[in-house]
Amino acid sequence: MPELPEVEVVRRGLTHHLPGRTITGYQSSTKPLRRKSPDEKLRQLLVGARIEAIRRRAKYLLIDFDNRALLVLHLGMTGRLGMFPATDPVLPHDHLRWRLDNGLELRFNDTRRFGSVMLFSRQEDGDPEDILFADTGPEPLGPHLTVSYLLSRAHGRSMPVKQFLMDGRIVAGIGNIYANESLFAAGIRPTRPVGTIGRRRWQRLLDRIRATLNRAIACGGSTISDFFGTTGEGGYFQVHFSVYGKADQPCPRCQSPIQSLRLGGRSTFFCRHCQR
Repeated sequence: MPELPEVEVVRRGLTHHLPGRTITGYQSSTKPLRRKSPDEKLRQLLVGARIEAIRRRAKYLLIDFDNRALLVLHLGMTGRLGMFPATDPVLPHDHLRWRLDNGLELRFNDTRRFGSVMLFSRQEDGDPEDILFADTGPEPLGPHLTVSYLLSRAHGRSMPVKQFLMDGRIVAGIGNIYANESLFAAGIRPTRPVGTIGRRRWQRLLDRIRATLNRAIACGGSTISDFFGTTGEGGYFQVHFSVYGKADQPCPRCQSPIQSLRLGGRSTFFCRHCQR
């Protein structure tokens, strides 16, 4: 499943194409995604509307329109968004297509159909973000994620730090890959209870989280199987993995074998010598 860096790469790619463009047509395969797409509402609200901005919240893409409509997209496990000439052949899993006033189409392709599309009208629905993200934690790259916040949420808790980081109610969008890599970079074992981590180590971990995410974004994300950016090219951050997916391989720091275990149902990788 695309994680925060991959979704941010898509957002940045779309920002070069979409703002200022007007939707002139909409087509659907009518096959349901995670939930059935609101096709009639998509036509009524978006055809003729001009795109103002593309934003990201956690692992969601948000597209703002001049008529105060808000399109919310989640890529699921295999979803891809790309820009194509409207004359290009439609692929079997191109489920949603928005035609633009410059002859291009924004296409949502999703092989397994676990993605989702939601549409809101702020004139009728108020501010849907207040509901959609009411229980979502601060962005890891934003100013609201601070050491004081992390200390307050971790106080007195025995939850393993990796599960803590991956709880979207605490921090938005840190997925499994980047939790593993950030903890290795910070020298903290994934199983360490969050309540035992002091201010200095939280600062170090927060710095490493941001550095890891920013480096992944600069690399175009990580392509393990299905992720591709808006150009159809995969990311290459996976060549920089230190521990993720490297069980029994030598640690890049001390050469000890990388250990693996399951935490919260997710594969977890660490070095027992370099991570305390």
